[in-house]
Amino acid sequence: MATAGTVNAKGAIKSPPMTREEKKVIFASSLGTVFEWYDFYLYGSLAAIIAKQFFSGLDAGAAFIFALLAFAAGFIVRPFGALVFGRLGDMIGRKYTFLVTILIMGLSTFIVGVLPNFATIGWAAPVILIVLRMLQGLALGGEYGGAATYVAEHAPADKRGAYTSWIQTTATLGLFLSLMVILGTRTIVGEEAFADWGWRVPFILSIALLAVSVWIRLSMNESPAFKKMKEEGKTSKAPLTESFGQWKNLKIVILALVGLTAGQAVVWYTGQFYALFFLTQALKVDGATANILVAISLLIGTPFFLVFGTLSDRIGRKPIIMAGCLIAALTYFPLFNALTSAANPDLAKAQKEVPVTVVVDPAQCSFQGSPIAREVNFHTSCDIAKRTLAQAAVNYTIVEAPAGTVASIKLGGVEVTSLNATLTPDGNSFDPESKASIAAFKKAVAEATKAAGYPPKADPAKINKPLVVGILTLLVIYVTMVYGPIAAMLVELFPTRIRYTSMSLPYHIGNGWFGGLLPTIAFGMVAQSGNIYNGLWYPIIIASITFVIGMLFVKETKDTDIYADD
Repeated sequence: MATAGTVNAKGAIKSPPMTREEKKVIFASSLGTVFEWYDFYLYGSLAAIIAKQFFSGLDAGAAFIFALLAFAAGFIVRPFGALVFGRLGDMIGRKYTFLVTILIMGLSTFIVGVLPNFATIGWAAPVILIVLRMLQGLALGGEYGGAATYVAEHAPADKRGAYTSWIQTTATLGLFLSLMVILGTRTIVGEEAFADWGWRVPFILSIALLAVSVWIRLSMNESPAFKKMKEEGKTSKAPLTESFGQWKNLKIVILALVGLTAGQAVVWYTGQFYALFFLTQALKVDGATANILVAISLLIGTPFFLVFGTLSDRIGRKPIIMAGCLIAALTYFPLFNALTSAANPDLAKAQKEVPVTVVVDPAQCSFQGSPIAREVNFHTSCDIAKRTLAQAAVNYTIVEAPAGTVASIKLGGVEVTSLNATLTPDGNSFDPESKASIAAFKKAVAEATKAAGYPPKADPAKINKPLVVGILTLLVIYVTMVYGPIAAMLVELFPTRIRYTSMSLPYHIGNGWFGGLLPTIAFGMVAQSGNIYNGLWYPIIIASITFVIGMLFVKETKDTDIYADD
């Protein structure tokens, strides 16, 4: 069992090296967490297919946004999982809480793999899917805080950053594993079969990972810090009250959220999820190629979690996390512009040489980012014009026109006039004449954009793959800067008796709400504005706020004695 930290002549805390058994236990904890992240990320990696399978009753644009919202549902409930399982972890122990979370996660993932789609059982399909996503979120809400606390409480005091950074790799490794299984299945069954039924295979395979994970969790020992505290009778009887009902702890929770995890979360999800969605949805790179490029960048970038975790033991956690937030905020726009040029040079050229404008009466324009809208909700000439361009990933700017003006799209000397569609008496669809007119309008826009050089999809032969991988790797390195040291820092902020509960809530509000909602909010901003880069304002603003608050109010923690009672 790890011993309490001692203070050397320079005032730094130094503990004896970990034993072989402790390293084995930490490896087992990390490996189990990889599997749990694999389960959670399958949905995000397959969002486009899931949109067609479970949300086909909605307009295509709304279906994808709603699928992202269902993805976000798992993140939204994570703080509640943190409260429930954090409380259990502080009262009965870290080990047994692990077993419960992995069982909930694994079984929920397996059921997604066998769940009938919208065409089979109608609206019950997306409802059940969202419930399963929420169960996954609850489980993950209890997972991370326990894993980070567990590893930190085993680690030598002067190597907590290095050891907990292994836990930080698990999210990326879980994503990498999910991408590899998806790519393998795609290759074996083919794209058509994969879109039809093959997408279920990675979910169903998770039952095998569940069995391995349960075995791993059963082989673990309890954390030495928790065992010591329990033997001394100092466990908390009311960890929720102590964590959030006392200002001395609550203010640290708030600072941990605003000054650390919110910025860390948006940098993380921009680098690992939004970049993938941007490649496939905005730049029209085919799914298999995008997954391969992202997987390669993850493989190259993942070791930097260990680099920055280890570096944080020397220079501190705070400087690295703050630098990651600042650099990301300053460079996202040029990096994503460069990504467009590298992944779809024809699109980048067309955006520069043939700008598109939409002439509209603003009063006719609805909010384009709605996740619950159907196609019939977008029946004005403005809505139809903007929706058509958004679904084609064509950047445009709005030019206001007098009231009553029928919207039109102008590009390259060509003008295509939109139309105001008429609904059927029941309001559930467009009348036949409007359907035909909308189809003709979309065809005319497609022909005009193609003639202007806007490609319907990225040309695989023109993708500068080394440059794309380089940009994606840099985005992943930003992730490793903010995420590598965060576990150690959160553990060090709170006392042992309420550590699991206290650190879990700000982590999961930050990553569940600020980070998990990023794809939905960002694509909603893109759909509303018509600019494929406008979604980046969300992570830039949040990361900037975290940088300012963190620099001013968050203390450095690397020399904290986590075995102290208070």
